[in-house]
Amino acid sequence: MRSGWCTGCRGLSVSVALSALKPTAGFKAGLRSTSKMKYILVTGGVISGIGKGIIASSVGTILKSCGLHVTSIKIDPYINIDAGTFSPYEHGEVFVLDDGGEVDLDLGNYERFLDIRLTKDNNLTTGKIYQYVINKERKGDYLGKTVQVVPHITDAIQEWVMRQALIPVDEDGLEPQVCVIELGGTVGDIESMPFIEAFRQFQFKVKRENFCNIHVSLVPQPSSTGEQKTKPTQNSVRELRGLGLSPDLVVCRCSNPLDTSVKEKISMFCHVEPEQVICVHDVSSIYRVPLLLEEQGVVDYFLRRLDLPIERQPRKMLMKWKEMADRYDRLLETCSIALVGKYTKFSDSYASVIKALEHSALAINHKLEIKYIDSTDLEPSTLQEEPVRYHEAWQKLCSAHGVLVPGGFGVRGTEGKIQAISWARKQKKPFLGVCLGMQLAVVEFSRNVLGWQDANSTEFDPNTNHPVVIDMPEHNPGQMGGTMRLGKRRTLFQTTNSVMRKLYGDADYLEERHRHRFEVNPVLKKCLEEQGLKFVGQDVEGERMEIVELEDHPFFVGVQYHPEFLSRPIKPSPPYFGLLLASVGRLPHYLQKGCRLSPRWGYAPLVPRVVTDAFQRAIITPSVMSKTTGTGSLAGALLMLTRKLPLLLWGFLRLLLCHPWPSPATRHGGQVSPSAASGATITSGTLWSVGNCVSSSGCRPQPGDTYSDRSGSSSPDSEITELKFPSINHD
Repeated sequence: MRSGWCTGCRGLSVSVALSALKPTAGFKAGLRSTSKMKYILVTGGVISGIGKGIIASSVGTILKSCGLHVTSIKIDPYINIDAGTFSPYEHGEVFVLDDGGEVDLDLGNYERFLDIRLTKDNNLTTGKIYQYVINKERKGDYLGKTVQVVPHITDAIQEWVMRQALIPVDEDGLEPQVCVIELGGTVGDIESMPFIEAFRQFQFKVKRENFCNIHVSLVPQPSSTGEQKTKPTQNSVRELRGLGLSPDLVVCRCSNPLDTSVKEKISMFCHVEPEQVICVHDVSSIYRVPLLLEEQGVVDYFLRRLDLPIERQPRKMLMKWKEMADRYDRLLETCSIALVGKYTKFSDSYASVIKALEHSALAINHKLEIKYIDSTDLEPSTLQEEPVRYHEAWQKLCSAHGVLVPGGFGVRGTEGKIQAISWARKQKKPFLGVCLGMQLAVVEFSRNVLGWQDANSTEFDPNTNHPVVIDMPEHNPGQMGGTMRLGKRRTLFQTTNSVMRKLYGDADYLEERHRHRFEVNPVLKKCLEEQGLKFVGQDVEGERMEIVELEDHPFFVGVQYHPEFLSRPIKPSPPYFGLLLASVGRLPHYLQKGCRLSPRWGYAPLVPRVVTDAFQRAIITPSVMSKTTGTGSLAGALLMLTRKLPLLLWGFLRLLLCHPWPSPATRHGGQVSPSAASGATITSGTLWSVGNCVSSSGCRPQPGDTYSDRSGSSSPDSEITELKFPSINHD
């Protein structure tokens, strides 16, 4: 299992529109004609899950912001052909691409950061390489030679990388200029040796000016001494160099910024210049990681080292990233979503779901608070065995502003999900069901509204008398890998007045990515719709139910596809966006305005960062000021207040005028039984750190709070003008 940093740290995946910063088409065409493909290899040491994916994505982002076309390849040394049969507890979620490829979640990071579309061949595994070589041997392509790891396997790896690096991944269809390659695992793993050897040879094949190696390592800081230790990094780099690769940049993951002496020590023992030692310490969100790299001269280094075909760009090239990061830190109100699933102990299991929620929360100017609920804790059997866990789970559910039931497989926890769906339907709490979540919503409705008490999915009860969810005709029960309905599929809207159609821009159809083996039984469609459960979206043939909505409910939606795979920071997924809007009580107003955000909803109050920083340093932590001003804590605070008083007054005046502070009833919208015990909550995406980070918020509903109490009153002072939804055709 990968070591986690915090909720959603692997993931967070970010994409920013930077087309205005790109050089002209003519300038780029002239450069591309004379330049060669540049390859940047990202390796890792000491521990797995250290952040290679985020570093690789951030490197690609700052290069793309310079006007380059960037593609990415992820190499996983395991023997599996793909990630499709993995348990989420093994490697996190399985990310699905347009072509149906089931790949590692890091490719989701690449797509979100770079806003590109990858294919299944962008994820290379040991299984794929060996299968490729064995198939060639069976065809006689090796002319009777002895097939060996060196040179046949290593040559196949190099050929695969060079071939895939040329595949266009941007909407303009132009050939990439830079390929960022992430090698999974850690240096020294026996299964990654063929790949290390392949790239040792590769650096000479493509020449030094076209190949660069970034090594990501850990610099721990034991609490017992408080000293930053460089020995793990020294050993990791030494082992990498012993295998024939010498890092050009050493990226150090650490809790706090590296001391100058530590950087110099790493430089001396790792055979690099001090400016080639890059510090990536814990930050408030991963939005700031590309900024960290750019501030430390990574772009300038690549310009010299790889002779990149770009002009030297000023600091403003990542201004949109900084604006997004600053706005994220200024968010005031919180929206809590209960995520009811069976893999909640490992947040990477729902990486894309978390990112989609974060994108939508940022769009409506709210911090996201995710309340992870193990669905088995909601089942009556838990009440008998562990009553405390049972009441804690129900307290979290009842105190949340919205409910999300994501996809999954297997019977465990399904009854608890049905209990949560039933509660959301009866209490008129905003609800979104994705894949299995939609199927269970249909099961719950069939049981409690139609009276079919034994209604179920044939996945869980093959002998049920009311099979409301059945397996698809193409499902092959004897073959698990790659036999699901996968990839991008078209869904046609069946009505003109559905909520989902309006959220998708009143389009006739949408195209989203799928991953499922079972579907709602189309034979029972009429019975369900007569009672108010409307199937507003179906596939092109009209045989598969894709979108379901419940009448007379603020927001009760189920989708068979996985909309989270196409969510972007400035293009939030419409189903998740609708859930967040409904959870803060703004969906009706949003629909009435023609699906445009009010100017009051767009951005956090633009109090200058110097004001908030001065307030925190001078008032909240005056003792810190004594170290910087050389005076006592009280004198330091007064000195800082004197210096920043005009800005403080201006900022707070603007804050008071622009932001009507919410009442307790506005802040909280749930109803909680007095007997329910309070449960810990996790605020998603608030800290990018080496260790697991849990933040409790103690959000407690007030007596008498109801859903209708949430009138919603955030007051950003400028309208979101860049908020975009996915285009109708994602090609």
